[in-house]
Amino acid sequence: MGAPGNTPQRLPDGAVFLPKSAQRGMGVLTLKAAEQELPKTLELAGRVIMDPHLGGRVQAMIPGRIEAAGPHGLPAAGSRVKKGDVLAWVVPSSGQIERSNQAALLAELKASQGLAEKRLRRLNELADTVPRKEIEAAESEVASLKGRIAAIGTGLSGRDALVAPVSGVLAASNAVVGQVVEPKELIFEIIDPDSLHIEASAYEAIALDQVVAATVAVGDVSVPLSYIGASRRLREQALPLMFENHATGAGLTLPLGQPVKVQVSLKRSVRGLPLPMAALTRNPANQVVVWVKTAPERFESRAVQTQPLDGVRVIVTGGLQAGERVVVQGASLIAQIR
Repeated sequence: MGAPGNTPQRLPDGAVFLPKSAQRGMGVLTLKAAEQELPKTLELAGRVIMDPHLGGRVQAMIPGRIEAAGPHGLPAAGSRVKKGDVLAWVVPSSGQIERSNQAALLAELKASQGLAEKRLRRLNELADTVPRKEIEAAESEVASLKGRIAAIGTGLSGRDALVAPVSGVLAASNAVVGQVVEPKELIFEIIDPDSLHIEASAYEAIALDQVVAATVAVGDVSVPLSYIGASRRLREQALPLMFENHATGAGLTLPLGQPVKVQVSLKRSVRGLPLPMAALTRNPANQVVVWVKTAPERFESRAVQTQPLDGVRVIVTGGLQAGERVVVQGASLIAQIR
């Protein structure tokens, strides 16, 4: 066993001896705890949803086969699109007998159109001797036949355009060239890259007039959210609360459907010591503890009571005194020293 002054070790009273060299190697950092007045926060389960004002979906209106809309093929997820862009075509599908009947009807109408045009020309040549109403009736018949021919021709050779309803980024692309789709099938989903919407579910009664804002953790960053409002109808025994954030790239931070933990801030306040979540560890009794630097090379664990704050920080409401130096980086490594 090495000398106590040279190696990290657990002392008999449960404290940890950690030489300066080991502290530097483990990247241990401390922060002096300071008491603050902070808003009371509730942690709710939530999920990322589409902004109903700035997002959109593209669905098939008719059954058919997908075709690319341009030389570059179908747009992939993550591509930027503009409102009005044709993303793909749906070539309508019809049975062989149905197409044969339409083709036969089209041939019959074209023959009738030829006869009607010849009759109209004859009537125009005899315009001085025939009533005007016969000429107008012949003109109407020719126009009607042309319209019917155009309608049937579109049905035989036409295709339905899948158009982007809004500008944004494709969050999902479910299209493959040659794919057969049914009506109402979701083909593309478009989101606004600068709009993040989150729906939190409250399973317990909350005074809605007390809700101020919220935050959600994205990695080590706390993203602020504005409170939009709450539904007045329960869904699956939970009350949905809506939050949003409008900033450059906000909608690209989390994918649609991503489950998140939402920290909802209330108007009520609580006094406590804000600390990063990285400062919290657990002892063998499964208690939440922090490590306090009581001497240059001595660290002691303190069992604490905490409340959520903003997803990356917590509020310590008991077990710790203001002014004590708390390990905020490397706490988990200190807890492993035996």
